[in-house]
Amino acid sequence: MDFSTDPDHTLIRDAVARLCSDFDDDYWERHDREGIYPSEFFAAMAGAGWIGVAMPEQYGGAGKGIQEAALVLETVAASGAAMNGATPLHLSIFGMHPVVKHGSEAMRQKYLPPVARGELQVAFGVTEPNAGSDTTSIETFARRDGDRYLVRGRKLWTTKAMESDRCLLLVRTTAKKDVARRTDGMTLLLVELQRPEVSISPIPKLGRNAVRTCEVVYDDLPVAIEDRVGEEGEGFRYLLTGLNAERILIAAEALGIGRAALRRAVNYAREREVFGRPIGKNQGIAFPLAEARMRLDAAELMIRKAAWRLDQGLPCGAEANMAKWLAAEAGFFAADSAVQTHGGFGYAREYHVERYWREARLMKLAPITQEMILNFVAEHELDLPRSY
Repeated sequence: MDFSTDPDHTLIRDAVARLCSDFDDDYWERHDREGIYPSEFFAAMAGAGWIGVAMPEQYGGAGKGIQEAALVLETVAASGAAMNGATPLHLSIFGMHPVVKHGSEAMRQKYLPPVARGELQVAFGVTEPNAGSDTTSIETFARRDGDRYLVRGRKLWTTKAMESDRCLLLVRTTAKKDVARRTDGMTLLLVELQRPEVSISPIPKLGRNAVRTCEVVYDDLPVAIEDRVGEEGEGFRYLLTGLNAERILIAAEALGIGRAALRRAVNYAREREVFGRPIGKNQGIAFPLAEARMRLDAAELMIRKAAWRLDQGLPCGAEANMAKWLAAEAGFFAADSAVQTHGGFGYAREYHVERYWREARLMKLAPITQEMILNFVAEHELDLPRSY
């Protein structure tokens, strides 16, 4: 195995870090506190071409792989932007993956170039109140009406719905009771969001408040047949093709948050003096930070392995899930250690680590819980009986 640094990857890190340096922690604290979408940051990243990093060149992208996309998002999160900065990019980088893989050529030509340029923002709608992690139990239904569908239903946790023009929406086109397999009868549609048939309501939440997450209600929203991704009834299969990439990108973002938290904690431990000595001299402070570094480095190795295997076209389901689990645990441990290192100041907004802590906690829940990953590993890697 070759662990030497790829010069192209170094260039990506350096270029993204330079751009992010124009958006400091105070920028992100204010946007999080006031619930302001980071439009200037998104525009800057789009202008530099980073939105299309993993899209094919013929559609205006850079034609790079998940390795490069992960580096971009990790560097953004590590700058202090955390999830408030990474999420808007993530949804455009990853959200259109099913369109790249399964959309018609006309659909690709119409939608991918403006997404790559940052002109068309997209959201992702899967989760529902009565389904949760059981995606096959979704109830949002699209009934055929001539050359269009009419969509009716309700989705939860649709991030960036208020700012997005389109949403990649998973619906049922055949009722669950009428299909042979529970994964059949689901379809992906690229629907319009800013229409009178769509009601969008932000959900008050703990963190990542610069990017609102919403409940979205569809009341007979018309969707043209041309805006269907691939074949009717194959939506769940199309969705699965992008899940490994999503796991890897989320893992990279969790890693970045952990790096940001550790950086601030170490600097504080060097500078803060109590009882006439820097607190970093105390093992009670130093040891958790050393452990955080080791956890982050171990998670990074699994992220790199998973991303490399995906880009090589090799099976990577186990690696992608493990990367997400390890990085979410490592990122939160680093953020929690950073708060503890700061003592009472760790609870104060001005030191920023409380924001990292709130956003790192999210990574243990979304887009898949740690427990569901353990289910996957137990069943598929250890060959234990399915537990759900």
